[in-house]
Amino acid sequence: MSEWSFLTNHARALVCIARDPGIRLRELATTLDVTERTAYGIVTDLATSGYIVKKRDGRRNRYRIERHLPLRDSTAERTVGEVLAVLTDTRSDADRANERNA
Repeated sequence: MSEWSFLTNHARALVCIARDPGIRLRELATTLDVTERTAYGIVTDLATSGYIVKKRDGRRNRYRIERHLPLRDSTAERTVGEVLAVLTDTRSDADRANERNA
């Protein structure tokens, strides 16, 4: 069976950036298990498409995700922020259950 993933590297990069807006390309590449050149290409794609904004902070870049934007090529009316909220939710199961019951 070939390897596959539910999420593209672009989506996985957005999750990494959501968790650490100051992530370095080297760290992103390691996390995604891709080359630094590929990580650079993914970040460039996301910035060119308007999903992230890169800002220079000294010798580093910091990223801001434009969470209000709709998902690319999606028929559902979901935003990037809504999907990231699910993928990066660090609350406990009990906290989520309490919110649903409130």
